[in-house]
Amino acid sequence: MTKVMEPTARAAEAHLPVPRQMAEPVLELRDAAVRLDGRILWSGVNLTVGAGEFTAVLGPNGVGKSTLVKMVLGAMPNAAGEVRVLGARPGRAGHRIGYLPQRRSFDVSMRIRGIDVVRLGLDGDRWGVPLPLPGPRRRAARGRVAEVVELVGASAYAHRPVGECSGGEQQRLLIAQALVRRPRLLLLDEPLDSLDLSHQGGVAALIGRICHQEGVAVVMVAHDVNPILHHLDQVVYLAAGGSATGAPQDVITSETLTRLYGTPVEVLRASDGRLVVVGRPGSTGGGGHGG
Repeated sequence: MTKVMEPTARAAEAHLPVPRQMAEPVLELRDAAVRLDGRILWSGVNLTVGAGEFTAVLGPNGVGKSTLVKMVLGAMPNAAGEVRVLGARPGRAGHRIGYLPQRRSFDVSMRIRGIDVVRLGLDGDRWGVPLPLPGPRRRAARGRVAEVVELVGASAYAHRPVGECSGGEQQRLLIAQALVRRPRLLLLDEPLDSLDLSHQGGVAALIGRICHQEGVAVVMVAHDVNPILHHLDQVVYLAAGGSATGAPQDVITSETLTRLYGTPVEVLRASDGRLVVVGRPGSTGGGGHGG
């Protein structure tokens, strides 16, 4: 006997989230490599990022972490392998990607309001400083800007001049700017750099919440994995000897990093849970991974 579903049951089923394993990946790298100034920076990188997954790109200074982000954006070609961004070649889906480049500081004399900085992410490529729009479009733009400002917890200071905001407040506003067009992929290049520890923790928690609750795929270049460690789904560790991708506990190990570097590397866990990498991988004081 065929079971007939009630209309309300069909509607409820239609709104069920698609399991990650059934959805098309947001980002795919297959044996990818990149060349800079005539030399291969890294090769053989395999990575799959689905909706609502948080991935960190780690490794020492100069290994090409930011270059990976540029390749995903289509600003630099891959030297080998395949790269797919939202089902297409890099550079074809820019309107569905939010991007926050390496830390930009606003001068204390900057008078533009935080809310206008956010608004630039919505239509700044068309208008420059936001101009008045026809009624419905203006209301829609204002509503979306207010929504994303609330999402990042910046409502209390969004109407202040951005130069008067603290470093952590400025970073939240810039994250809001990157989110205002409802991207499916958010690329962040060392967004915690130059922030103090309290602001690092707050911004890391914000990014993790947006990723997992809003279903945005996040790829974040990080100098130190510790502030984001508990929010991560996977990491990509780049080194001159190759790359490793997987869950943090599987990649950031003495065995894996020793293999990547071809020299003894020891990974220790402090009493507070922070990871300390002892050996070649750059600055390790306080548990950092070279940036």
